[in-house]
Amino acid sequence: MTTSMTWHTTDTTTATPTERLLDGSLAVAPLLYLAADTTYAVRGWDDATAGVLHVLGAMAYAFVVLAVASWLPRSSRLAAAIVLTGVIGACGNLAYGFDAIHLSLGDTSLVDQAGAANLIKPLGLFFPLSFALVAAALVRLGHRWQAALVLVAILAWPVAHIGNIAAVAVPVNVALVIAFGSLLWTRRDPDPR
Repeated sequence: MTTSMTWHTTDTTTATPTERLLDGSLAVAPLLYLAADTTYAVRGWDDATAGVLHVLGAMAYAFVVLAVASWLPRSSRLAAAIVLTGVIGACGNLAYGFDAIHLSLGDTSLVDQAGAANLIKPLGLFFPLSFALVAAALVRLGHRWQAALVLVAILAWPVAHIGNIAAVAVPVNVALVIAFGSLLWTRRDPDPR
């Protein structure tokens, strides 16, 4: 099966404003999240500043999934799955960030509540699922080492964040900074063959 891929170059003179926004998210999102998890590691998992950085990083990661999905052919089911899981995952990830802010005010964590508060848990699991699909897309697009790094990082993501383990969370984010940041310099026009 042959698929045609239309990629744009990273030349800012030919990129559209939307492409520049999505490209920028490849650097901004992982750096914001690295800052959030580093702040959590230093100040605790109920720190307000870390929660704010978490929310901003989660929003920025929504643009990362849109960026990668946009590199796939328009008819790609994988692109549709990335958008679906990525948007749902961003909502769950945002909820956890707001939960940290909520905790910083001395309130009870939503994760520890019953009933409607349980919605945060399944939504949050869509985030690593979306990044597993992003890794699959990166393989299809010829970015194999970045795909491997994203996949390893995202498999460790739930361990780090469900268990609040800073020693895992920070390296996970460093890996994502390297993987996504490198895409800004390694993407190229597809081989016309």
